[in-house]
Amino acid sequence: MKTNELREKNMAELTQELQELKSELFKLRFQHATNQLDNPIKLKNVKKDIARVKTVIREIELGIKR
Repeated sequence: MKTNELREKNMAELTQELQELKSELFKLRFQHATNQLDNPIKLKNVKKDIARVKTVIREIELGIKR
């Protein structure tokens, strides 16, 4: 997911996206713990996506325009 795509969304959509990513991360961690995860790089990518969404949310809160 690109940061530019996230900046085009409003706060409600970003919050929804964050919840979906957190849910996906939980599922991936569970699969990893039970040795059912095919691609462990997915964990890293989902964590980075969560960080991107949180960064854009914070930018909106602070009123930073990019």
